[in-house]
Amino acid sequence: MATYENLLLNIQDGILTITINRADKMNALNIDTVREIKAAMQQVYDDASIKGVIITGAGAKAFVAGADIAEIAELSEVNARNFAERGQDVFSMIEHCNKPVIAAVNGFALGGGCELAMACHMRVATTNAKFGQPEVNLGLIPGYGGTQRLPLLIGRGKALEMMMTGDMISADEAKALGLVNHVVAPEELFSTCETILQKIMGKAPLAIGLVIECVNAVFDKEENGFQTEANSFARCCASEDFVEGTNAFLEKRKPAFKGL
Repeated sequence: MATYENLLLNIQDGILTITINRADKMNALNIDTVREIKAAMQQVYDDASIKGVIITGAGAKAFVAGADIAEIAELSEVNARNFAERGQDVFSMIEHCNKPVIAAVNGFALGGGCELAMACHMRVATTNAKFGQPEVNLGLIPGYGGTQRLPLLIGRGKALEMMMTGDMISADEAKALGLVNHVVAPEELFSTCETILQKIMGKAPLAIGLVIECVNAVFDKEENGFQTEANSFARCCASEDFVEGTNAFLEKRKPAFKGL
């Protein structure tokens, strides 16, 4: 497994944990860190031994407290567009990964950190976590997909309020709004994420990947989500896992899926 300057990677029992390791900077996303997240996600795509992913931040204070303001302050209109598009591409890799990705939010998830968490398929937060898109305080807007994903997760009105006021919300409020799946004590964060992933990893891998693809199609204006679902249903019915799953059900035994 490759080595990184700003990430720590650990794989155990098929679960890859990606830790953004810039605790002294509240795990802020600089350009190099975003580039490394892309490389780490490419490993997820390429390595069949990786079945699920947890993304988290180092230390107890922050998941990711935003982007690197020193870098942002130097942006011009031209390179700012490239800056945003590069980040959007990396977060799209996470969103469209055919293996489950959970954000383990262990503190502040602000700006790019909130956007990173939203790109993951699910979010588990500690009781002390805080979420927000405070870019307007810098004369900016979210640039890594926040204006698109936040309304889909919590609704247009509340998303506009959060992005226009820059206010943070608590983990409990985030859960009530649908931004977070679970709120747990800090010491339960990783065991909760691992339990969810282990349950998913016991299901048919092809079906799991196609669930992700179909759900993403809901939000793709150029794609007919119902047709994507029908096509994906047909693909499942042509798979060995479908035969195994139905036979196991009829024979009252646990299926042994192979992802084929």
